[in-house]
Amino acid sequence: MLQLRSILRVADNTGAKKVMLIGIPKRGNKKTAGVGDIITCVVKEADPHSQVKKSEVVTAVIVRTKKEKRRQDGSYIRFSDNACVLIQGVENKEPKGTRVFGPIAKEIKDNGFSKIASLASEIY
Repeated sequence: MLQLRSILRVADNTGAKKVMLIGIPKRGNKKTAGVGDIITCVVKEADPHSQVKKSEVVTAVIVRTKKEKRRQDGSYIRFSDNACVLIQGVENKEPKGTRVFGPIAKEIKDNGFSKIASLASEIY
């Protein structure tokens, strides 16, 4: 569960290193987001000469959270960090980068982000 102003690591090769969550579109008055949710972020750290620049507003999907998530079968999944993958937009769920680093949750593929799931090395 991430809330506004949470800092996330970027798990793709767009050049952004850290982003800060500033909004959760299409969720009404909800203040928290979890694995598989689309979020709006601002880039806090980025490589020079990269695809995205510092202080740019981007759209991302959460792929890992420290807070455990309960699955339908009763098991729980949690990761060692909070991470996201930058996407083209709220409607277009294609990733901006061409590689995804680290493991991702199975819920990403279930929510329709099959391209991100195919780029990932591990799916838990």
